[in-house]
Amino acid sequence: MVDRLVNSELNTRRIASVESCFGSSGVPLAVPGRVLVGEGVLTKMCRKRPKSRQFFLFNDILVYGNIVIGKKKYNKQHIMPLEEVSLESIDDNQQYHNGWYIRTTTKSFVVYAATSTEKQEWMAHINKCVEDLLRKSGKKPVENHAAVWVPDAEASICMHCKKTQFTFVQRRHHCRNCGAVVCAGCSAKKFLLPKQSTKAQRVCDACYDRLRHTPPHAASSSAGGPGLGGSSAHDPDASDRSGSKLANDSSNDDDTDEETNSPPAEAHDEPRFYGDNSVLSAQDESIASTTSTGIAAMSTPLAANPNANMNPNPNPNATQSPVANNC
Repeated sequence: MVDRLVNSELNTRRIASVESCFGSSGVPLAVPGRVLVGEGVLTKMCRKRPKSRQFFLFNDILVYGNIVIGKKKYNKQHIMPLEEVSLESIDDNQQYHNGWYIRTTTKSFVVYAATSTEKQEWMAHINKCVEDLLRKSGKKPVENHAAVWVPDAEASICMHCKKTQFTFVQRRHHCRNCGAVVCAGCSAKKFLLPKQSTKAQRVCDACYDRLRHTPPHAASSSAGGPGLGGSSAHDPDASDRSGSKLANDSSNDDDTDEETNSPPAEAHDEPRFYGDNSVLSAQDESIASTTSTGIAAMSTPLAANPNANMNPNPNPNATQSPVANNC
């Protein structure tokens, strides 16, 4: 039960350690009532390839960031309110295992755990935090989520016209409404997707035609297909009135190729979850209040991981990062 950790010195130190890992690139995370529930490395399916990301689960938000210096520092902090989060398990295939969707109104993506046990632990803890948060707030689960982008490698030709073959000159673009990989000619228009941004976003021709003919009050439920983000505004003339070039599809998040100095692959560290099984004695609390090393040593995982060597990480070359308490 995480409630007992709300005002504990141990929780305060854990959150301070996470803040220290992000440094000036992150925002303060210590707010009244917030508890760090768990932390660990997951493989995030980015636009170009899978990449390791450090995740921190709090009782009200999910935070993740790029691993800059192995075991020490992270940047490009992303914060996802748990009230908007929805999870969906993904079946294993020949290439990837232990995956699931993480969806919100503004951003959705796929992550993979190193083992099936870790997947079950992550999904169970996230779902429990979401359920507790919604129950306490009296809010209903969010129904409309942003689309999950199709990875570049899965589309050699435009998914709209089925003709344009992608090359160094013919770049790939993503429809912000359905997530499809399309060519420039099939995504030359923009449409206001207020759930995602206050600015009009690039969309494919099919989504543009559907959105502009959907009444504003019904647009949020008009998008069809899995992972489509709802749109509640109607702006048929939003297609780049100034004639300026549409924004690059590289996006402004962590899916860029800036991690050129990634450290070598290391042994996988199991995620740590705090709460029910993190029962500390009075002596343990005293030790933990004087050294951050004590924190890392006494915080045990929720469950053992007997499959650690049976299901390799889908990105075997990804660098694994320890818990934030080692920062």
